[in-house]
Amino acid sequence: MMNWWIIWSVWLLTLGFGVCREIECIPSERETLMKLKHHLKDPSNRLSSWNHNNSNCCQWPLVVCNNVTAHVLQLHLNTSPPTPEIYEYYEFDDLIFEDEEAYYEAIVAYERSQIGGEINPCLGDLKHLNYLDLSGNYLLGQDWLSSLSKLEYLDLGYTNLSKSFHWLQAVGSLSSLKHLYLRGCRLPLPHYSQPSALNFTSLLTLDMSDTSLFSFVPKWIFGLAKLVSLQLRGNNIQGPIPDGIQNLTLLQNLDLSENLLSSSILDGLYSLGHLKFLNLEYNNLNGSISNALGNLTSLVGLHLSYNQLEGKIPTSLGNLCNLREIGSSYLKLNQQVNEILQILAPCISHGLTTLRLQSSQLSGNLTDEIGVFKNIVRLDFSNNSIGGALPRSFGKLSSLKALLLSKNHFTGNPFESLKSLSNLTYLSIFDNLFQGIVKEDDVANLMRLKYFMARGSNLTLKVGPNWHPSFQLTYLDMSSWQLGPNFPSWLLSQNKPQGIDISNTGILDSIPTWFWRTFSQASYVNLSHNHIFGELATTLRNPISTITVDLNTNHLCGKLPYLSNNVYWLDLSSNSFSGSMDDFLCKNLDKPMHLELLNLASNNLSGQIPDCWKIWPFLLDVNLQSNLFVGNLPPSIGSLAKLQFLQIRNNSLSGTLPTTLKKNIQLISLDLGENNLTGTIPMWVGERFINLRILGFRSNNFSGHIPNEICGMSHLQVLDLAHNKLSGNIPSCFNHLNAMTIMNKSTDPLIQTFDYSYSGSSIISMPLWLKGREDEYKSFLGLVTNIDLSNNKLSGEIPREITYLNELIFLNLSHNQLIGHIPQSIGNMKSIQTIDFSSNQLSGDIPPTISNLSFLSMLDLSYNHLKGKIPTGTQVQTFDASNFIGNKLCGPPLLINCSSIGKNPSYDHIGKESHRHEVKWFFVSMTFGFIMGFWIVIGPLLICKSWRYAYFDFLDHVWFKLQYYVDVVSLFNVVKSKIVM
Repeated sequence: MMNWWIIWSVWLLTLGFGVCREIECIPSERETLMKLKHHLKDPSNRLSSWNHNNSNCCQWPLVVCNNVTAHVLQLHLNTSPPTPEIYEYYEFDDLIFEDEEAYYEAIVAYERSQIGGEINPCLGDLKHLNYLDLSGNYLLGQDWLSSLSKLEYLDLGYTNLSKSFHWLQAVGSLSSLKHLYLRGCRLPLPHYSQPSALNFTSLLTLDMSDTSLFSFVPKWIFGLAKLVSLQLRGNNIQGPIPDGIQNLTLLQNLDLSENLLSSSILDGLYSLGHLKFLNLEYNNLNGSISNALGNLTSLVGLHLSYNQLEGKIPTSLGNLCNLREIGSSYLKLNQQVNEILQILAPCISHGLTTLRLQSSQLSGNLTDEIGVFKNIVRLDFSNNSIGGALPRSFGKLSSLKALLLSKNHFTGNPFESLKSLSNLTYLSIFDNLFQGIVKEDDVANLMRLKYFMARGSNLTLKVGPNWHPSFQLTYLDMSSWQLGPNFPSWLLSQNKPQGIDISNTGILDSIPTWFWRTFSQASYVNLSHNHIFGELATTLRNPISTITVDLNTNHLCGKLPYLSNNVYWLDLSSNSFSGSMDDFLCKNLDKPMHLELLNLASNNLSGQIPDCWKIWPFLLDVNLQSNLFVGNLPPSIGSLAKLQFLQIRNNSLSGTLPTTLKKNIQLISLDLGENNLTGTIPMWVGERFINLRILGFRSNNFSGHIPNEICGMSHLQVLDLAHNKLSGNIPSCFNHLNAMTIMNKSTDPLIQTFDYSYSGSSIISMPLWLKGREDEYKSFLGLVTNIDLSNNKLSGEIPREITYLNELIFLNLSHNQLIGHIPQSIGNMKSIQTIDFSSNQLSGDIPPTISNLSFLSMLDLSYNHLKGKIPTGTQVQTFDASNFIGNKLCGPPLLINCSSIGKNPSYDHIGKESHRHEVKWFFVSMTFGFIMGFWIVIGPLLICKSWRYAYFDFLDHVWFKLQYYVDVVSLFNVVKSKIVM
């Protein structure tokens, strides 16, 4: 008994000394750490205390020693990137953060603090090291790995392994290794087919996400029998899910997302009974979801979004009672939403926290079944076809923080069901059929609401002038609500708004001074399409500093406001701003401005366009159309090296194109139509603007030939040179306009800028004269192909090569001096919708192949020298006869019978000779009256060419107005058929 007391006392004494005594690191290991530091670059000085003045390395930061032996066990040399608090996916999957600006600042700070340099091989002298985290740095060299035989945890995530060709052999020799993280390492490709040298028998965790693996999963992975977690996200793995994965029977976490996997889900996955997290998102998996899914009874997280899976959610999903997260967005479920809720309700409803079914072809109405999901935190039914009023049982979802119901067919007043959700932080209900009046009490309990997206509904906010909301919004979108006529004074109570959209809300008021102060730090302000009036400059105490400002389509007047260099996007179009641009563009600007979009179209701005564009070097889109500008184009516009869109249509500019303009080689659209520009079209327009898709020089005074260099613009879709004084032949090289051919036809309906830093893309619009009328094209301008050379002095024949443009939709060569025949190959233009060759000197027959143009909706060949029979076809005979007059043509739709041409009229031989010569005075007088009336009405039209054109233009205008909507539908049918082909 005494011996046990002695042993116990000695043990306690030893333990006491161990606790009280300070652990001193081993000198040799301290020297190793000093050598390691010497080869590293430490910009944030995290290793500054690693020095000889502080000799106890066990007290150094980032170092952990054994409490008894003092050997270095762990090194935490990682640099962690900032992790923002993500609330939810917004429209088009943009992430919403608590403080986005602070997050980007943290990213910059992270990049500046990363440890760099090379790992000294002496690190291998730390023989007792079992934990090493070097992630998030720029480091080179891994030969030291094979010496760390006791290493159990190794994290090299986002370090640079691109020059380390023996990394796999080095790591594979670590027989004690249990956790290996190699995500984002830019790994070179060793011989995966030779795993014999690897000794990963103890490995439990393997993360090789974002490592640029090619086409297949390394075979040696399938031999890791103890593996619990396997993450291969974001590689280039192709083909079916590998069979070998079903050998990893202990797997609890499997992440194969963001790859190129195809075929159906591997049946073997359903046998992995220990699996807790399965992520197959962002692949090309197809087929149905097997009922065998119910075998994964341990499953906590199931993520199948963004695949080609189709069919219904299997009923066996209801057996997975441990499920907490379900992601099945962007699938082809084609299922009633309540059917899914009924599957989940019995077993899963109380534990489920996340349910995402965005864009999954759901229909039907929500019922009170939703109320049983009491612990749901994030619920996403957006972009489906769900309708009806929101059930009252929504009020039972007391844990709900993020609710996304946008882009559906919901009706009624949503706040009758949502007003009690006091934890709601993110609410997205835009683009529905909601209607009704929202009062103060309806939103009084939404105290935590920060993101409120509710545009596009017929809702009215009815609150008192002294109302102060209980919430503090970070982002607000109430576009198309009824908020006016007074400016919403309750916005003054919001402390840290980052964005606001109250466009089209019936505001008939001026902007108060406090508004710009409240939103001075915001990223986005949209007050467009209201009736806001007053001088904007008078409400501004400081230059506008908001990143994106949209005030278009109001009644603002006076001088243009001053900007700070924080503004990236400014739209003041369709207002009444007046005066010169000089102060706005040139005054008090001591450093370059960051503005990328400037839209001042449709105002009353006057004077010359200032010549100080050099201080606006980031501009991508400049729109000054429909103002009162005069004088020449300023040469400094050529300094805008990033410019993609330049629109100065409908002003009174004069002079020639400045040669400096040829420096704008990034131009996508150049529209200078409806001005008084003179001179020739320079050859460099075609040589320099190789990215141009729209060229609009309409209604100017350009003269000379059309340069052949235009044919080199392979992306050109719209060429409008109408109403000028151009002469000479039409270039025969037009067949080189590749964007108008079937091989290079655009399938993107929008033409927009790219590379916006903050403000997103800008969509271009353009008025085009098609089928005799002017229409604004925007939402499908990218699908339009048009050549308009009308009202010039062009001569020669129509080049056969123009008919090779088999994706050209609109062609207008009218009112020129063209001669010769219509090319026989015109029938090859299968996509053509309108052809106007009127008022030329064309001769010969109409080619029979013109009847093959099945999409043709307008054909005008009037006032030429054409002859013969109009070809018979399903389209041609439906056109008005006025489209063929002024020729020597016959046959429908003309009333002239081709069989009677050249024959003498027949006489009636019935009756006597005297009767044959009897004068029928009634018919003579009727004929005389008809002739006189005819010449009184028609004579002036034949004598006066301008009256004739005006008369038939009037008839055409009436007819085209009736055809307008039919033509739009026809254009979409053409595009749809080509895309399907």
